[in-house]
Amino acid sequence: MKLKNLFQSDTRSSGDPFAREEPGTCCGRHAFCEEGLPVDTSRPIEYYDDEELDVFAGHASDSYSGEEIEQFAEILHSMLDTDVAGWIYSLRLRGIELPDALREEVLLLIAD
Repeated sequence: MKLKNLFQSDTRSSGDPFAREEPGTCCGRHAFCEEGLPVDTSRPIEYYDDEELDVFAGHASDSYSGEEIEQFAEILHSMLDTDVAGWIYSLRLRGIELPDALREEVLLLIAD
């Protein structure tokens, strides 16, 4: 299963949208970068009409309230599926962790 292999080492073909370009860097094409990989801070931050989420920088993915999760969900459900990977990378650049409750949904959207 493709989603199962998302966090495993890079043995996939270069046509795989989840494949990393170089070990140790994050290209922003996957839903979730592996823990500890740096983001490209020279890359400009792109906002998706979600500036209000900046208050969550530094929050752990499992620490959101139901109301806070709903804020993320409203933004997620308002965007095109093709924008989701870029949005996740934008959150990562801003130090914002996606709530755990939305992780599976995001993976399914990106896998399509």
